[in-house]
Amino acid sequence: MIKASKDTRIAFVASSGAEAQAALTQLVELYGNHDPAESDVIVALGGDGLMLQTLHQQLRTGKPIYGMHRGTVGFLMNEFSAVDLRARLAAARDTVIHPLLMRATDVHGKVHIHHAINEVSLFRQTHQAARLRIIIDEQERMSELIADGIMVATPAGSTAYNLSAQGPILPINAALLALTPISAFRPRRWRGALLPNTAFVVIEVLEGDKRPVAAVADHDEARDVRRVEVMSDKSISMRMLFDPGHSLEERILREQFGY
Repeated sequence: MIKASKDTRIAFVASSGAEAQAALTQLVELYGNHDPAESDVIVALGGDGLMLQTLHQQLRTGKPIYGMHRGTVGFLMNEFSAVDLRARLAAARDTVIHPLLMRATDVHGKVHIHHAINEVSLFRQTHQAARLRIIIDEQERMSELIADGIMVATPAGSTAYNLSAQGPILPINAALLALTPISAFRPRRWRGALLPNTAFVVIEVLEGDKRPVAAVADHDEARDVRRVEVMSDKSISMRMLFDPGHSLEERILREQFGY
């Protein structure tokens, strides 16, 4: 929770959509607008894409972020209302999340370092399936996975692409990561694994010249990778605010029961 009052400095950010821009105009007129660097809280108006963008922009600031749905997909957002916003902010509950840190080494030896809030994914770059070796905490767990790719997803990201790939939904406070294959061919029946969020995951690309692979941390891509290291970055804590009864934990529970 934050100590919201009439003096609470709110920074509004909005997507480019008509709904979000109209909401921005309305809210700025009612509550004013501050620069994000000087604000007490950031209110994001749009969909999940804007929320992820805002989280990335505020990765190291620790500022609480409260989203209101004025976009397409709003799983990470609260319902929109212009009424009593400061009271809603005062009553909102904190959800603290930690991003993934991806360290990908490409064919030229260049290292690409990016953070991901949802997932780190590896994808085949051509028509040929990727061949991958999986190492967890310096122990080989799978000598060869033949698939379109694989991902490591956080609890916050478990309902996004991970769910579309038949991965498990993780409660937001679970100390777990989901390791989920993308269209696995061999082992044909392997559906992935649940890992502790302390795990150090290494994925090595086999036959990379013949079967090139790209690695993506949310939206940051590295192509022709040979080795990808993934771990939860506990040095970064991000605060998302949700209305009581509308927490991310509650929404993930509801998703598991189909509503």
